Amino acid sequence: MSARDRLTDALYGLGWSTVKKLPEPVAVTLGRTIADAAWKQRGKGVRRLESNYARVVPDASPERLAELSRAGMRSYLRYWMESFRLPAWSEERIRAGVDVKDLHHLTEGMAAGKGVILALPHLANWDLAGAWVTTHLGIPFTTVAERLKPETLYDRFVAYREGLGMEVLPHSGGSAFGTLARRLRDGGLVCLVADRDLSASGVEVGFFGDTARMPAGPALLAQHTGALLLPATLWYDDSPVMRGQVHPPVEVPESGTRAEKTSVMTQALADAFATGIADHPEDWHMLQRLWLADLDPAKGRA
Repeated sequence: MSARDRLTDALYGLGWSTVKKLPEPVAVTLGRTIADAAWKQRGKGVRRLESNYARVVPDASPERLAELSRAGMRSYLRYWMESFRLPAWSEERIRAGVDVKDLHHLTEGMAAGKGVILALPHLANWDLAGAWVTTHLGIPFTTVAERLKPETLYDRFVAYREGLGMEVLPHSGGSAFGTLARRLRDGGLVCLVADRDLSASGVEVGFFGDTARMPAGPALLAQHTGALLLPATLWYDDSPVMRGQVHPPVEVPESGTRAEKTSVMTQALADAFATGIADHPEDWHMLQRLWLADLDPAKGRA
């Protein structure tokens, strides 16, 4: 392991061991202080976040984009402070920490017994949402995690999420899809963060006026298993409670090839994600390149 990897792992370890012991007001203040300091430095992640917001809010002035990126960094650090502290939260604190609209789409889907795929973008705190699902609703679920470097850091994230009641599968390795399909055929719940493609098999979608690539997995799983595919979005307000909404199901088209059906369904997911992101852009934690024109400038704008 390189010195940089050891430092990265140590810093995350320090976060989980130290931040979770802080009183909540202290953790909130610390997160905001770190966010503001990072924003003022205008590093690569902050500049990319601001560039992404420029696509979401195309009419925003430079001053408005700066305000958005500062709010976005504060939201991002709120995610980290909450995540570091989640293992120490009581069940009552988790239950009180989330409020979800149109939850009936999820509960009725689970009651039908055919399995449910819940697909989310990188909005607010998806880990807190997962802990709320396992704690408040009492529904275990399976998810997929990107393999991080160093391996010890990936192991930390897996242990953390399993401690919150999730079954975590590695994104790479080739066996995740089959396991997810089995869980769904058994009537289970699968939750996937699905606004950024991590493979070579992503689906091109229209997203805020340009072309991006999103994972095909949610749509393919729904077609293979008959499970219900539900988009969900999350956001913060001025309270300690995170808000959320479960959107209506994405239906499997009656006609077309598998690829055509997957394209239509993934576009429907992208449209639902765009609704939530447009309403709460500062809670979209996308500090990486997403649009094809940014990934490969030679492609130009779609």
